[in-house]
Amino acid sequence: MNRLSRLFASKQKDILNIYFTAGYPTLDSTVPIIRSLAESGADLIEIGMPYSDPMADGETIQESSSVALRNGMNLKLLVEQIEEARRHTQIPLVLMGYFNQVMQYGMERFVGAVAGAGIDGLILPDLPAYEYERDFRQLAERAGLQVSFLITPQTSDERIREIAGSSTGFLYVVSSSSITGGSAEISDRQRAYFNRIERLNLPNPKLIGFGISDAASFRTACEYFNGAIIGSAFIRSLAGQEDRVAEASREFVDAILQAEIR
Repeated sequence: MNRLSRLFASKQKDILNIYFTAGYPTLDSTVPIIRSLAESGADLIEIGMPYSDPMADGETIQESSSVALRNGMNLKLLVEQIEEARRHTQIPLVLMGYFNQVMQYGMERFVGAVAGAGIDGLILPDLPAYEYERDFRQLAERAGLQVSFLITPQTSDERIREIAGSSTGFLYVVSSSSITGGSAEISDRQRAYFNRIERLNLPNPKLIGFGISDAASFRTACEYFNGAIIGSAFIRSLAGQEDRVAEASREFVDAILQAEIR
């Protein structure tokens, strides 16, 4: 069973997904961050593939991508780092990036490389639905990769149902009409949006992302769906921590989960 499937089968609430950019803050940070997050209690790790022209990333993630690219991060090296991380942990790992990166690498080559390294799923926000169904879905399914798609407050109910039907992984519920790294406050309008999704009775696991940054917003998001994704806040916590990324990762997760216990 795919590690993502196993996670959602065994845990239905309070799933903590941490996002970070591969190669940030240093080229060699990827493996120690993954190991530390897994050991500290994260349930799922989302690894960003650095890209020079992102669509949905806010300033924090854009800057981390720029640093990672300057550090020399590339897909070939990232695959090697994932292989190394897999020697130490079986936590579900998802790659998030852009379909242009996949096409440049070669779709079949990319799918084979990341699945072989131990990746469980993909998030490609710019992958058009028709191209996914025509060219990519069969490749991903043969390799055992689950693909997750994003929905936003502007997505119609009909379109949400279509996206849910295409998502073989979890449904990424974008919390607001903004880029990543926004406000941690969850508004009444967002709560109404979450309630609308809940009324659709979709079978997919759902994680809320964008604007989830601390224990309070994580706890609120978990009231609605299976869990939440924290990215920009975690990346900010790594700034200036080049020599202690493992410790900084553990401290960040502890701040989220220990607050839950209290």
